[in-house]
Amino acid sequence: MNDQSPALPKIGPNDVLRFLLELFAFVSLGIWGFLAFPLPWPGVLIGIAAPLLAILVWALFLSPKAVFKIDLFGRALIEIALFSAVALAWWQLGQPIVAIIVAVVAAVSGILNGRKQLAG
Repeated sequence: MNDQSPALPKIGPNDVLRFLLELFAFVSLGIWGFLAFPLPWPGVLIGIAAPLLAILVWALFLSPKAVFKIDLFGRALIEIALFSAVALAWWQLGQPIVAIIVAVVAAVSGILNGRKQLAG
């Protein structure tokens, strides 16, 4: 019997971690917008706009079905900018431990992903 079903992509632990980091980044930018600026304005505007902008950038450049296909190094630069913004947001909110943990985990995950992309 010939099984012609399409092969499912292999999803490893780092892929799951990267997905959770992306969700955490979007939520973090929303929290930062609401807490770092006076309410109702500009806090509400920034609290909504910051994660929406991050989601737009992710969809345009970093998603598996990205609108603009860029090379690995361009993707890395955008990812570094996104997670640096998240770490700086937590730092500004007075949470340096969260900022450092996010930065380190995102960096290690990014390095592992980059090595995987370069090898395959």
